[in-house]
Amino acid sequence: MGAMPLNDMPWWRWRSNVRSALHMLSDPGFQRDVWLAGLEGYGDVTDAVYRLVEDTWLDNWSAEKYVGTIFRDPQEAALVDTAVLRVLRIMHQVGPDAPVATYLEHPGWPDAVRAARDAHVYLAMGDGEDPDAPPRTLEVLRILTRS
Repeated sequence: MGAMPLNDMPWWRWRSNVRSALHMLSDPGFQRDVWLAGLEGYGDVTDAVYRLVEDTWLDNWSAEKYVGTIFRDPQEAALVDTAVLRVLRIMHQVGPDAPVATYLEHPGWPDAVRAARDAHVYLAMGDGEDPDAPPRTLEVLRILTRS
């Protein structure tokens, strides 16, 4: 795969992190009841965005680069790319340290949520999981992604 960053994190852990972020970014009820309410254990919007892009570098290149590893097919990659671009556009406009309400009130947020939902549902179905199950806490994600 050429110029991909060297990292000791297995591909399935990268997929788990991307899926977790998309799940949280795709659920307005979760955002209201957890993020907006300040419930502990799930991180915040910025944490989800970083989980989406930090290990994968999806803020620098297309998810297409990971078809066959993190993503099963070009459809998954295209849906993830759309979600990443919409969420990052908002983050760059409001700033990474903006309060949750600033994200949720942004005029582009509903489109970002829809794009994240499309990607989340497609990836969850591909993994044989219920896309409508509640998002897992970050502690559960850490347990699931231990090597």
